[in-house]
Amino acid sequence: MDEIKGNSAYNSARNSTYWQQLQMLAKQPWSLAALFAQDASRATRFSMQAGALYMDYSKQCIDEQVLASLLQLAESCELSTRIDALMQGAMVNTSEARAALHTALRLPETVTLPVDGQNIVADVHGSLSQVARLSERVRSGTWRGFSGQAITDVVNIGVGGSDLGPLMATTALDEWADTDIEVHFVSNMDGTQLDNLLKHLNPETTLFIISSKSFGTVDTLSNAKTALSWLLATAKLRAGTEDSVLRRHFIGISANSEKMSAWGIHPEHQLQLWEWVGGRFSLWSAIGLAIAIRIGMAGFKELLSGAHSMDEHFAQTDFAENVPVLLGLLAVWNSTFLQVNAHTVLPYDGRLSYLPSYLTQLEMESNGKSVTQHGDHIDYDTCPILWGEIGSNAQHAFYQLLHQGTQQVSCDFIACARRYSGQSQNAPLQQQHELSLANCLAQSRVLAFGNAALQETEVQVASAADKYKYYRGNQPSTTLLIDELTPHSLGSLIALYEHKVYVMASIWDINPFDQWGVEMGKQMAESVHQAMQQAGESQFDSSTNQLLKHIQQLS
Repeated sequence: MDEIKGNSAYNSARNSTYWQQLQMLAKQPWSLAALFAQDASRATRFSMQAGALYMDYSKQCIDEQVLASLLQLAESCELSTRIDALMQGAMVNTSEARAALHTALRLPETVTLPVDGQNIVADVHGSLSQVARLSERVRSGTWRGFSGQAITDVVNIGVGGSDLGPLMATTALDEWADTDIEVHFVSNMDGTQLDNLLKHLNPETTLFIISSKSFGTVDTLSNAKTALSWLLATAKLRAGTEDSVLRRHFIGISANSEKMSAWGIHPEHQLQLWEWVGGRFSLWSAIGLAIAIRIGMAGFKELLSGAHSMDEHFAQTDFAENVPVLLGLLAVWNSTFLQVNAHTVLPYDGRLSYLPSYLTQLEMESNGKSVTQHGDHIDYDTCPILWGEIGSNAQHAFYQLLHQGTQQVSCDFIACARRYSGQSQNAPLQQQHELSLANCLAQSRVLAFGNAALQETEVQVASAADKYKYYRGNQPSTTLLIDELTPHSLGSLIALYEHKVYVMASIWDINPFDQWGVEMGKQMAESVHQAMQQAGESQFDSSTNQLLKHIQQLS
């Protein structure tokens, strides 16, 4: 495969006539009830399947003209060329002058992908072999702690993508766990998570994974330092040494081998990342070690395979039938043109409890930008505010706002069509699953059509005069049905959203692979921390100075 050089000179969708056309179309009075009344085949035409994922987007405020204009908008900004550039290792991360090759992390071993003269697929599979070797040592009981006992608990210390990715995946796939080894996750720098966890763990049988691309993240290293102190407190009583504790109880995952070594991670227990892997796209790499420990390497490879199948669909399928492309275009239509500036993710499956948090980072850290790749300030809305919750919990929390509030909110409903099937002993659970599915479909229906969703045979919950019980409807939504949740289908689902993000960024002409907006606050914290430890007046703004003074008085 030939290398492609970075190119930030793509055509801008903003300058396209289709952009102006969509602006005009957005001014129409869109009514989902009217759209369905006018077209009996609407649901069939605005739905499709890709592998185990079925997408119904008929409840979006679009018609054939809007869809055609969105597809033409994608062509106008050379989306096909941008997708090729992403897949083949071009410099798509323009502000940091590097590729963004998370798709390479799930390429088959037989493929060759040269980037700067290096076949990175060989590097990736070399790292996966290390993941397989270390995870099997832990799972088989051959990895021993400083006192000679086998590992019973693994703690992943990371933050952002180094935490949210493996946490989300291990939770979703816990049914595939085939080991008694428990996997835990720690991310918050205030120590609460770690403190609560260490009270219940045995230092002699606990292994820590320090996941940090830079190996300089203060959140992660502060937790790692506390974990080391906890281990040493016991090891000294048992005549262990610090070198033994570091070697037997820590694995490092980073792009910075020097810092891992300086911290004390043994070279054999260092797993490599690369600069072209962004944190929020990294669960497919060695960052997924915790997943491999919990569900086995075979299950982890199925996760990778599912993502790769979505990569192929994204790269090879016509845009009109391309699920990630359409999902991204619909998001642009809602946010930029309809000014629907809030979006919620609603999984009706408890196994996907961390998916909304994962997607919150994936979308808002990637596309929460106001400057184009050319350095121009943007005069249109980009990423909406995103949040979400398990459907049944959300129904008793913020659905009130969705149904009767003043805000327009777009929604993604996500559910699994099959669960507990073929298990006669689980008939009650099967009924609960069906009830959850019924709620998923019912809620999207009421959000779309409001009181008009009620049939004549159904109980009328409100008269036209009872304004407190009125549901206006017309809230746009997409429903994603997964045939069945497996490592493969979960991989496809996550990759679908990764590619959705890239499509949105391409239309908006922004770089989704940097995150400069998170840096200044972290740098400022160092100055504030120094001031907190010193007596005397601080030299910040009056509010910060006053807050520091109050904290110091209580210390």
